[in-house]
Amino acid sequence: MSEQNHKRSQDILAVLVGGGPAPGINGVISAVTIEANNQGKEVKGILDGYKWLAKGDSSHTVPLTIEDVSRIHSDGGSIIRTSRHNPLKVSGEIATVVKTLLELDVKYLVTIGGDDTAYAASRIEREAFGRIKVAHVPKTIDNDLPLPAYVSTFGFQTARHVGVELAQSLMEDAKTTNRWYVLVSMGRKSGHLALGIATAAGATLAVIAEEFHKSVIPIHEVCDVLEGAIIKRLAMGRQYGVAVLAEGLIEHFSSEELGELDDVELDDYGNPRLSEIQLGRLIKNKVKDSLASRDVSMRLVAKDIGYELRCAQPIPFDIDYTRNLGYGAIKFLMGGNSGAIVSIQAGRLVPIYFDEIIDPITGKTRVRMVDINTESYEVARKYMIRLEEEDFQNPAKVKSLAEAAHMTEEAFVERFGYMAKR
Repeated sequence: MSEQNHKRSQDILAVLVGGGPAPGINGVISAVTIEANNQGKEVKGILDGYKWLAKGDSSHTVPLTIEDVSRIHSDGGSIIRTSRHNPLKVSGEIATVVKTLLELDVKYLVTIGGDDTAYAASRIEREAFGRIKVAHVPKTIDNDLPLPAYVSTFGFQTARHVGVELAQSLMEDAKTTNRWYVLVSMGRKSGHLALGIATAAGATLAVIAEEFHKSVIPIHEVCDVLEGAIIKRLAMGRQYGVAVLAEGLIEHFSSEELGELDDVELDDYGNPRLSEIQLGRLIKNKVKDSLASRDVSMRLVAKDIGYELRCAQPIPFDIDYTRNLGYGAIKFLMGGNSGAIVSIQAGRLVPIYFDEIIDPITGKTRVRMVDINTESYEVARKYMIRLEEEDFQNPAKVKSLAEAAHMTEEAFVERFGYMAKR
């Protein structure tokens, strides 16, 4: 048998990673490689996600064997790296990806990534017309892929764990130095990570976009939530606290409001560059100025937490979880199946087919938001310090809060009373 025919008979399986890093990627790569090798398949690691495939470049691959991956499951990062290149953004690139994979004699493809990577995988499966069987392993520390409510995406639990440790350290610093920290947590579309970190760490409060019930959120409303919490803490005799904000809030600010800010860069079309806006600094400065206008002195520090979480060593939960996911992806494909997200529910492999997760209106992967109508969110809110309806129903409380805010009771209610209705 010729070398080329032998190569084809191996039924090559490729694995790639797209999007940002998340703890546990190497665990998936390890489990995929080990089980595929055990099934007699040759495994190729595609370097840098879709980047080179979309250019028609088939040279950026590495062979993966059991020996290569047997001890990587507890390591952070990705041994085949990752990239955010999205082949759906340029016409014809998906076809090029399929063509390049076929030139590599790939019969099976395991993609690891978030919503963009998943949607690209669904398009590859469609364009391949059965020539490449595809399984996607959902990965994101944002926890926003459309899995059942009780199933987290891998990487989320580790990211929350590390984020809690950082938040707890800053909480102690805040108490020691009498200051407030405004932490901005990753979560471009949903508030799962910010809420998870704040709740588990016992932070003073979390602010997420879902709580506002609207697509456009005035900046002053986010500032008022934080300022109200600071005032309430001052009324309790405490000059410190930690607020965790979801970075996705900035996606809901209007272009008009952002365009009025002095330090925001505009793109060629005159729109604000969201990636250049520092949410923590923006909110911190506005709240500090508002307090200072009434001679309320408060030290506030803005800090982003996100990149510290993405390549952390996975905790045991994610090590075990990713091994199940990687094994499940191979079991799914070797069973002759294709075109689904791999999920583990109650210990069992449950494929969620691409057609079930694609929004027919947008054509993109559905996003799982925080459900604020649950007892879980209710508990999180109960443990936060922020202005609530009962604060405005008690005259003694209103008096105490107004004094802490350096305002008259009437002015305080007029300024912050609307928050009780929220």
